[in-house]
Amino acid sequence: MDRRRSARVTTLLPVRIWGVDACALPFMQLATVGNISSAGAVLQGLRRQVLPGEVLDVQFGQERAQFRVVWVGQHGSPRAGEAGIESLPYQPCIWNLNLERCCHFVGNG
Repeated sequence: MDRRRSARVTTLLPVRIWGVDACALPFMQLATVGNISSAGAVLQGLRRQVLPGEVLDVQFGQERAQFRVVWVGQHGSPRAGEAGIESLPYQPCIWNLNLERCCHFVGNG
């Protein structure tokens, strides 16, 4: 049984992210969002190591919001370069998608 709190939609969305890496150095880069939900997303293509608990600014199109890093893919694993992020309270939903409708249309993924 799936333990996720909300349904996810698989996607490939280009985003720009800002934050502080594991060496406490600020960075900005382009990345991809591999799947999204109402509670968060999975970033792909990270070139800098980030730590769980860090807050990242994520911009999709003209929309921007802050997210907390929940997990980070381990170096050398299939998840290397990925990070799970969760929406912070009172931040806008930046995806401009009707997630419930997408999940109903393609199934819960």
